[in-house]
Amino acid sequence: MTSSPTPVHLRQMRRANLRSLLLALVAAPGSRADLAARTGLTKATVATLTEPLLRQRILLETEPQSTGPGRPSRPLRFHPEAPVAVGAEINVTHLAATVRTLDGSTVAHRRTEIDNRTRDAENIVTDTADLIRTVLPDNARLLGIGLAVPGTVHDATVTRAPNVPGLTGIRVADHLSTLLQTAETLLDNEANLAAFAHLWPGPAATPDFAYISGDVGVGSGLVLGHELFRGATGFAGELGHVVIDRDGRPCNCGGRGCVEQYAGLSTILATAGHPTVDTLITALADNAPRARTAVSDAGAALGIALSSLLNLVDVATIILGGSYARLAEHLEPAIRTELHTRVLSSRHRHITVTPSPIDPDAAAIGAAGLITHRACHQPERLEHFPD
Repeated sequence: MTSSPTPVHLRQMRRANLRSLLLALVAAPGSRADLAARTGLTKATVATLTEPLLRQRILLETEPQSTGPGRPSRPLRFHPEAPVAVGAEINVTHLAATVRTLDGSTVAHRRTEIDNRTRDAENIVTDTADLIRTVLPDNARLLGIGLAVPGTVHDATVTRAPNVPGLTGIRVADHLSTLLQTAETLLDNEANLAAFAHLWPGPAATPDFAYISGDVGVGSGLVLGHELFRGATGFAGELGHVVIDRDGRPCNCGGRGCVEQYAGLSTILATAGHPTVDTLITALADNAPRARTAVSDAGAALGIALSSLLNLVDVATIILGGSYARLAEHLEPAIRTELHTRVLSSRHRHITVTPSPIDPDAAAIGAAGLITHRACHQPERLEHFPD
């Protein structure tokens, strides 16, 4: 004799079904019949799940559309007044904030240039909170805030931020939540979140890749099997501190010969004799020898570090982000030369090196995605969201 499902099992089943429905709507709007076909749920189940979401202004039923014989369908999509997520980034030389919908559309975005290298956490977080207030629409229903920082993160604490030392040892997310009176702020490394922006809400073109961010520091986010790989304690992907010369230049991490000291943006600009990436790009377009040599040398250093990474994790795609995305066509030849020489798998398969399609603020976008991803995969957060 088969026993009836318990209330706990019924709740779990409902949430699993709701998760499938939300993920289908993130991919594309659709009628109840279309959503049933895409999720494998019955039309009755889809109707039952959508009714409370319509009442909560999470979903919206649009005008009837005729797709053939029979009754016109009424597609469902996310409501314009549905809850939104904020993604914010504290970078070495700027702050950024973006507001994103559940399906990844941008509601508002703002970026301000500011040098945070010698500032204390109090001032940095206060300015971040002020920036968020300027982009968050009045009466917006806030799901939460994702925050990207240029350092390693463990147990909601910035454990090390060599280029913005004022953040080290600070529970930045807690401080931001207090200032904005929000219930939830999630914290992660900026390169991890920039890599995550290439995974969610749209699936990445490849299941395995390394995202490399290049600004004052050099960071990376590893994606293996369509999942962000953080390592045992969240410190995976610190490419900038891979040593390429054991007796080389001192690094602000306390070591020597880190690739950041050879391929970081500050080094590239200083070596090229240019104050900004814009002027450097102009010089490269004019084939200025000093500029071309500076970028080529940085590409070679980066290629050496990436060769070690690829020999360890065996990914075949490198995505260049941050300033590297803008300099990609000039960095790539030297990077490819080193990869071809040093990466064992290069003899058996092609290694793709490509600029990010979503920079320059991928970290802020990924930070917002952290919140919307959580909401769609844990739909009880939306089920009980105030309307």
